[in-house]
Amino acid sequence: MHSLLIKISRFKPSIIDPPAFSTYELTPAPDWTVLDALEQIRIHQEPSLMYRRACHHASCGTCACTINGVERLACKTKLADLGTQTITLEPLHCFQRIGDLVTVRSTLFQFMQPDWSCLQPDEKRDDHDLLLSGRGQSITRFENCIECGCCVSACPVVRKNSHFIGPAVLSAINQEMKKNPSTENDLLSIAASPDGETLCQRAVACSRVCPTGVYPARHIKALRDQRKRTGNTP
Repeated sequence: MHSLLIKISRFKPSIIDPPAFSTYELTPAPDWTVLDALEQIRIHQEPSLMYRRACHHASCGTCACTINGVERLACKTKLADLGTQTITLEPLHCFQRIGDLVTVRSTLFQFMQPDWSCLQPDEKRDDHDLLLSGRGQSITRFENCIECGCCVSACPVVRKNSHFIGPAVLSAINQEMKKNPSTENDLLSIAASPDGETLCQRAVACSRVCPTGVYPARHIKALRDQRKRTGNTP
């Protein structure tokens, strides 16, 4: 491949504040991903560059960021597939920014109930991993969702209204209803709340960026249809 320019939004509280773009030039191998490029920039050009990465094979969602204006996983996005000589990297929208491409995504969980069956215990990890996670013995994850936050970042409603439950949680509500029909009334009441499904503008951006095929927009439509059938309205 020819050399590329990687334009990264940099941010360090009180140091690079307000945020500013820095541009790095590199000549990647044909099979490099965006994450490969970030690794090379950090090692050879900018040691202070901040980003998240873990599994390197699209199963953890950690490396999600905005790539040329679209929410993607850096570890599975090939530089060659982007088709541009300048690649712009920014953090996900709608989450608190810590530094550079790193955001806090804990708000993804704020509307979820701990007893929902869609929250499943993660695989056993040793004490060192548990310590690094900062979440002790309560490590859980969504079914069919890698908690990347792409759907929330892409949602035009969340960008304007932080009270919106959001596509990830609405998808979880629909999944929970399927698995536990006895909870339907309670869950539909949550979905039909003023901050719930009714705020969705049907942009379908959440489904377009979902890297694991959860298709949140389908779940939101299913909730809307079920709410109408049952007469469960705000």
